[in-house]
Amino acid sequence: MNILGISAFYHDSAAALLQDGRIVAAAQEERFSRLKHDPGYPANAIEYCLKTAGIGPHDLDAVAFYDKPFIKFERILKSYLAYAPRGLRSFMMAIPMWLKHKLMVPEMIRRELDDYQGPIYMPEHHESHAASAFFPSPYPEAAIITLDGVGEWTTTSIGSGSGNELRIDQEIRFPHSLGLLYSAFTYYCGFKVNFGEYKLMGLAPYGEPKYVDLILENLIDLRDDGSFKLDMRYFDYVAGLRMTSRRFHKLLGRPPRKGESKIDTFYMDVARSIQEVTETAMLHIARHTHQRTGLSKLCLAGGVALNCVGNGRLLREGPFDEVWIQPAAGDAGGALGAALFVWHVLQGQPRQVDGKSDLQHASYLGPGFEPDEIKGQLDERGAVYTLLDQGQIPGRVAELIADNKVVGWFQGRTEFGPRALGSRSIIGDARSRDMQTVMNLKIKFRESFRPFAPTVLADKVADWFDFDGESPYMLMVADVKADKLRELSDEDQAAQGLDKLRVIRSEVPAITHVNNSARLQTVSREDNPLYYEMIKAFDDLTGCPVIINTSFNVRGEPIVCSPDDAFVCFMRTDMDYLAVGPYLLDKTVQKPWKEQRDWRETYELD
Repeated sequence: MNILGISAFYHDSAAALLQDGRIVAAAQEERFSRLKHDPGYPANAIEYCLKTAGIGPHDLDAVAFYDKPFIKFERILKSYLAYAPRGLRSFMMAIPMWLKHKLMVPEMIRRELDDYQGPIYMPEHHESHAASAFFPSPYPEAAIITLDGVGEWTTTSIGSGSGNELRIDQEIRFPHSLGLLYSAFTYYCGFKVNFGEYKLMGLAPYGEPKYVDLILENLIDLRDDGSFKLDMRYFDYVAGLRMTSRRFHKLLGRPPRKGESKIDTFYMDVARSIQEVTETAMLHIARHTHQRTGLSKLCLAGGVALNCVGNGRLLREGPFDEVWIQPAAGDAGGALGAALFVWHVLQGQPRQVDGKSDLQHASYLGPGFEPDEIKGQLDERGAVYTLLDQGQIPGRVAELIADNKVVGWFQGRTEFGPRALGSRSIIGDARSRDMQTVMNLKIKFRESFRPFAPTVLADKVADWFDFDGESPYMLMVADVKADKLRELSDEDQAAQGLDKLRVIRSEVPAITHVNNSARLQTVSREDNPLYYEMIKAFDDLTGCPVIINTSFNVRGEPIVCSPDDAFVCFMRTDMDYLAVGPYLLDKTVQKPWKEQRDWRETYELD
């Protein structure tokens, strides 16, 4: 049985395909269209999924869309009416898109799939999130929490899964939303909503939690039962064109920061404060969920589940023994969740799990390319390359990064979700004192404060980090081990704001954030043999099983998908080498790279 899942028309559109319940393919539309967070109908992602399965539209037995557009439209109309006549301008901007596309989802799907005549199912948004969290997890039964901005009406839900059954017990409804609260502060600190929340999380450790009490006393009422309410007088997202109101700005004493302007310590302190409030709210919800369900394992999905700092605290301080998080936790994962909901809940098909291994294939579910395809695309660009045997790749790349070279790593199938997991990655030496600055400013073209994540061999993670387990999807933060930290001078300890960047804190300074933490990815030989062997070779050379792993893209651009994408990104940046399939490219021997205009002008640099 072939089931196609689709998410679209908000952000991070995607498609996923199940064959007899097995996840065959999944990808975000942005990887093909090259439009970051592409919200449009995922025609390219659907074509890829069908091609990978070797089927056409008429071979589909069911299509699942990740939410119910009519209920969402009802929420929008009721919200605008509640605030009328304020919000007319926002209303007039939103309604044409709804009338043209968003209300016509079934008709559009049938048309785009060559007059597909089979059933189209539409689970609720948070049912799709819950299904994406539980059904691919390794657990026979588990508690489930979904946290995001908003679906139809729901913003937060708790429930449980057992076998092929899914139950949502409680929910919090719009406009009270932990995701929208965090997005409001993202906006206030000068970053783009639905784009820059991870920047806010990265900025937080530079500040102090000076405004936690102010936020808790005025903006959000956190209750012991896990519920919360926002004081909507401080927010403008229901019917306005901004996230925050004048009352919000008056409360904090300053207007919102303008994008691209200097970030001073005030906004760092604000970022730290809302991050701590968010973590506290996540812990409140988790404790209530545990008390209600009595289960020892937890599954998470929704955009807030990408807050890996909060996830780390849930695992360390929360009541659950184990936590599994959907790697495509945001709306993209809704495509997979919708398809799984149809298979297990509506079709009643059983699950088979062992309690240890998840069913998501390490999330390597996107396009892959054969050597001949790679060679053809490189030849079209006039690239100069060396052909390596498969066994030569790990050792040669390990030597390069040990020599302080930055390498683009393009191997196997593309990751599904927002994180690069060793398939479309830029890699470097985590021991380098200068690598964070070099990568941020000369390769990623992004803000200097942004931290880099490590990949560490799974069997050696406990030697380097306060973490004993696996984090294959880069969704947990842990502290660097105390014996890997260096003693700081009085001057280093006194550093404030962005001056903290210059402080060398550990044996792996390039991945050690200013609070001595790191966003971990662990890699096992079973999940990604080539990536594992490369890092093992680096460990053999240096005695360090930790490398930098950042996504293979530059600011404002999606992660690369094709070999051509990889080559173009390689040539536009100061990367030293590119390992794409069996081919190794040295920047110094490539032909001069020329474009008619500065390529960075073609992207909206948020």
